[in-house]
Amino acid sequence: MIRTLLEDNEERFLAPYASKSRDTRGRKYPEEKHPYRTDFQRDRERIIYSSAFRRLEYKTQVFVNHEGDHYRTRLTHSIEVAQIARSIARALRLNEDLAEAISLAHDLGHTPFGHSGEEKLKELMQKVGGFEHNRQTLRVVDLLEERYPDFPGLNLTYEVREGIIKHETIYDKPASGEFNPEEQPTLECQAVSFADEIAYNCHDVDDGLYSGILAEEQLEELDIWRQLKQKAGKVYLQLPERGRRKLIVKLLINELVTDLVSESGRKMSHHGIQSPEEIRSAGEGLLTFSKEKGKQNSQLRIFLFANMYTHHKMLRMSDKAKRTIEELFEAYRSNHNLLPPWVQERIDGDHPMVVIGDYIAGMTDRFALQEHKKIYDPFERV
Repeated sequence: MIRTLLEDNEERFLAPYASKSRDTRGRKYPEEKHPYRTDFQRDRERIIYSSAFRRLEYKTQVFVNHEGDHYRTRLTHSIEVAQIARSIARALRLNEDLAEAISLAHDLGHTPFGHSGEEKLKELMQKVGGFEHNRQTLRVVDLLEERYPDFPGLNLTYEVREGIIKHETIYDKPASGEFNPEEQPTLECQAVSFADEIAYNCHDVDDGLYSGILAEEQLEELDIWRQLKQKAGKVYLQLPERGRRKLIVKLLINELVTDLVSESGRKMSHHGIQSPEEIRSAGEGLLTFSKEKGKQNSQLRIFLFANMYTHHKMLRMSDKAKRTIEELFEAYRSNHNLLPPWVQERIDGDHPMVVIGDYIAGMTDRFALQEHKKIYDPFERV
């Protein structure tokens, strides 16, 4: 009965184009409805309790885990994305539970060492279709997580699974597969894609300044940084460096989210969108920045590539990460007996390179480094 009331509240308070949990396209394996949780709330909790979610704590966002305790990890990034996505969803009267579930799941398939690890694993697995972390995330929730006796994976709803595979940013290239490529994803999925980009751009600025790789003076070349600094006024000048950094990053997130909500609301009103079906058949995503903020966000992204991601310290970390992944992969490929017994058992039912890819992709940074030492360092205890 409580679930029914929650579903009734969605019908009453959410926008007509929001996804309603009562209207889900369902799960691969039929299950009885929960008495006091909606389907999307249930999905969110299944993701939080998964082992893949816990491992995000020790997976790289930008800085490798042992570089310091104050940098973002995949776990803190996912939580920050969920917070931003919920804010967007609430302002647009979308389904916050669906947006949060997609947010918390969107990086479950990421390798250790961030995008460097993914690039190397993609190269090593070319013969079996390569590697892409959205696709791997879907593989995690559909197959690799083992929590329930009645089905493999987490048996999430269609909408959450679609939100994972159609998650789209500059780093994510969706391949829809079983999910109709002609259909646009839900607005909740689109909100997560924007929340992800806002989170990693803004928080990479924060981490870059904290690390010393970026300097405030460099950021003066950005229109949006200068505008926000002027908006902060005297308060900005009176703060110490750490306080200035946190203030501007907070204002930066607020500026981008506010613009996205305002412009997206205007666009949907202009098109007269009245249902989720119209969202899916729109031919393009309907969440968007204004022209000015879209340009400023692109400038920020280009700035980070030029001044942070290609910094010699970052490139050194990337090179070490790729070497670690490659040497682990080659060791396991040449001798399957180096794999744990439970991993070896899977080789009978799948291609060895796919099984090895699953195993390495599931590693945390520190576990991958420990495994590398155990295999290659003769003085390390195995």
